[in-house]
Amino acid sequence: MAAAVSSSAVTRNATVLLAVIATGATLYWLAHILTPLALAMFLAVMIDGFARVLAHRLPGVSRRAALPLAVVLSLAIFGGSAFFIAENATNFGGQLVGYTPKLNSLIAQGANMLGIHAPVSISTLAQQLDPAKYLGIVARGLQNFTATAGFVLVYAAFIIASRGNFERKMVSLFRSREERQEAVAAFLRIRDGVERYLWVQTITGLMIAAGSWIAMTAVGLNDAAFWAFLIFIVSYIPVIGGLLGILAPPVFALLQFDTIWQAIVLFAVLNTIGVVVGNVIYPRMQGRSLNIDPVVVLLALAFWGAIWGVVGAFLSTPLTVMAMVILAQFEGTRWIAIMLSADGAPHQLREAKPGAPPD
Repeated sequence: MAAAVSSSAVTRNATVLLAVIATGATLYWLAHILTPLALAMFLAVMIDGFARVLAHRLPGVSRRAALPLAVVLSLAIFGGSAFFIAENATNFGGQLVGYTPKLNSLIAQGANMLGIHAPVSISTLAQQLDPAKYLGIVARGLQNFTATAGFVLVYAAFIIASRGNFERKMVSLFRSREERQEAVAAFLRIRDGVERYLWVQTITGLMIAAGSWIAMTAVGLNDAAFWAFLIFIVSYIPVIGGLLGILAPPVFALLQFDTIWQAIVLFAVLNTIGVVVGNVIYPRMQGRSLNIDPVVVLLALAFWGAIWGVVGAFLSTPLTVMAMVILAQFEGTRWIAIMLSADGAPHQLREAKPGAPPD
């Protein structure tokens, strides 16, 4: 009997492993279809959560009026962000070209320190790479980005419009009251976990961006507002985003200034801001809402980044939260959810108050 049970467990775990591999392969092959849908789903979650915050915080705003208001405000924010990037990207690119002589000088100094007598200059490297042949790739990339953004907005609109039928679908999918309650509870855990993650990342990202802007303005770094905006955007990428936010501005300070004290000050201040927010403020705000092992966060970043690229890197943690909650609902896959969780209790996600941001 024991041998039969052991064999059954091995077969079940092997089947789950093969299913995970097949799912990963499918996600990779269908990335061009699924990534806009995934972005639209999380955009819809953000707008829905924003609507509940508006209904909860603003007196006189009903739940029905809060959703259109949230949509209008979200479109205004995203449109303003796109306009800000378009206005500053050209000037930023022009400054990069102007930094070429200083960058050649820094490369030469580094090469001399390493004992390299004939370092490669930026101009020589550019000639060898032949940037002209990549212009078509860049153009196609911009075209694909525009098309993807359009698909995301269309998908998000349909998702928001069909959200009212969710309860009716639950009744059709699950006949018994207990099954429906379990399904709704799982859905609410996913929604609350994703919303809390997005809320905390947004607030802490704004803190880091504001502190970085003050530091960069104080030392006189060019395009400090644009750098702060980029730091805020990359803060949604676990680990890598924080490293880029700490290292990139000091590197450009080396290119802009003739002295190195500005770069040293920026590195020290930005690193201090990252440590304080990441190790003091962020854990207090996040609490047990995600309950994901830190190692799993890194593995999820590598996994989703390899499958879906930059989109996967941005969505790696929310997608892992969703997978953990779903896997915890089934006996055969609960062990995977336990391994993904921080404390072995994947079903324990602290819920926020309805319509309110996390405490």
